Amino acid sequence: MNGSHLIVVDLGFGDVGKGATVDWLCSPEAGLDVSVVVRFNGGAQAAHNVIADGRHHTFAQFGSGTFAGVPTLLSEHMLVEPIALAGEARRLLASGVRDPLALLRIDGRALLTTPIHIAANRAREDARGAARHGSCGRGIGETAWYALEHDAPTVADCRNPAVLRAKLRALAAHYGPLIAASAHRYEPIDDLVDMYREFAAAVRIVDGRYLAAAARRGRLVFEGAQGVLLDEWRGFHPHTTWSTVEPRNARAMLAAIGHAGYTIGVTRTYQTRHGAGPLPTEDPGLAIPEPHNGFGEYQGAFRLGHLDAVLLRYAVAACGGVDGLVVNHLDAIGTGFAATDYRTSAGIVRDLPLGPWRDLEHQRRLTELLATAEPILTELPEDRLSWFERTLGAPVVLSADGPSRADRTGWRAEVAA
Repeated sequence: MNGSHLIVVDLGFGDVGKGATVDWLCSPEAGLDVSVVVRFNGGAQAAHNVIADGRHHTFAQFGSGTFAGVPTLLSEHMLVEPIALAGEARRLLASGVRDPLALLRIDGRALLTTPIHIAANRAREDARGAARHGSCGRGIGETAWYALEHDAPTVADCRNPAVLRAKLRALAAHYGPLIAASAHRYEPIDDLVDMYREFAAAVRIVDGRYLAAAARRGRLVFEGAQGVLLDEWRGFHPHTTWSTVEPRNARAMLAAIGHAGYTIGVTRTYQTRHGAGPLPTEDPGLAIPEPHNGFGEYQGAFRLGHLDAVLLRYAVAACGGVDGLVVNHLDAIGTGFAATDYRTSAGIVRDLPLGPWRDLEHQRRLTELLATAEPILTELPEDRLSWFERTLGAPVVLSADGPSRADRTGWRAEVAA
């Protein structure tokens, strides 16, 4: 992978340590000459925890290379939420990052997530009652869905108050009946326009040429949000996110500038899930401390399960393969088992079939299978890293036995060679 641009993807349902991985890749210890961290999916719902040099921050929209002084590009595939972004900048400033907004570049084509989207998202999820999809309540799905059929507000519109005001009024009219029937509200349109005009003046809005220029200065690190098992087309419908989590968009951005990338799949030594949806190996008896993953108002409890080779193989296939692996949480106690197969009403299942892209009926059938599958657990060997390499067909290039940058061991495969 020396010299390659790097694409970091989560092989689970999220929360596997992507932020800590990107922080390490950007750190002086790695020495990889990273010019910019490119966020290629998601929005303000991301929560990437980084502990480095005595500091902790949960990165949402800023890239996880910020502690290392690496700039962030919020790409055209991001859903940008300026109010949350301003709050995150204040927290970074308090943690010692000088002028965080100066480290930020935002593609003007990125969609804008507004308080109207957020109110609509929460109203819709509230109305589902016990059948909730597991939304974060941050307006992500509504932002993506509205843009499919309407002229949705973008970051570039923040420079043009007349255009933005018209788009926000249309957005408010569309969601009026849904929000009026709920307990959720948002600021007056004129106040939002004023706030977004200040936002546009405070950040650097760029066009599609920025990526090629950044690639000429050094290595690009693409930081994914959420996990491949939540991907909008490859995840287990309907418990997914409205975002392309697998590396398709990152690879397309690199191809557009004539470059290629090395894809790194990240996993824990056990499975986790924050929100509704199937988790076949879930075990309430697992008692692993999760200081940065608690109960969410809309998502509910943070759930734990044994390692699941069936899901991991499916995630790798959904990525179109990965070049290397990162294994985190090697220090977690009580994680000595993995599901190698499922026992189902149709017999033993080792691999989940990868259906046609965008076939949600296929994804719904997978969800139904996972809901009744009985995992067949096997005790893991002492050499966990070799097990991951055999099971997923890629070398482990980075591992961690603790939460901080100092707990990471890099390039195991290269050292072994």
